[in-house]
Amino acid sequence: MKYLYEKDLRQMKYNILTSTRHDLAVKELARRLDVSDQKLRMILIRDFDMSLLENLQARYEMGLLHADRGDPIAGALGCEFFTRFIPLVEPGTMQAIYNDVRAAIAAGTPEVPAIDDGKAKIREAIKR
Repeated sequence: MKYLYEKDLRQMKYNILTSTRHDLAVKELARRLDVSDQKLRMILIRDFDMSLLENLQARYEMGLLHADRGDPIAGALGCEFFTRFIPLVEPGTMQAIYNDVRAAIAAGTPEVPAIDDGKAKIREAIKR
């Protein structure tokens, strides 16, 4: 006997992610994370359940409107965006990345390279 939850849902998840509105969100997220669309789809299919995938477009739009307001470093990294709205990174991991970037900037590293280093760490965290 095979239970429903044991079925392979990858094709259904892929169909959700390639629908018109979801595809636009995936492409924007991939551009923001500097990963390929295909790689991000694979990560989303692996990590997100059906409900989260179906709400991806709405979460993306709400994240754009409400996430990371007031802190330019958190905004550049997407601290709230990628933990609360599009939960690709564990909050503790994101906080550690944010703290590292803040420490690097405080130690004299220019802001852009420090943030780029933080984004690289975010990419590593989501590819685990």
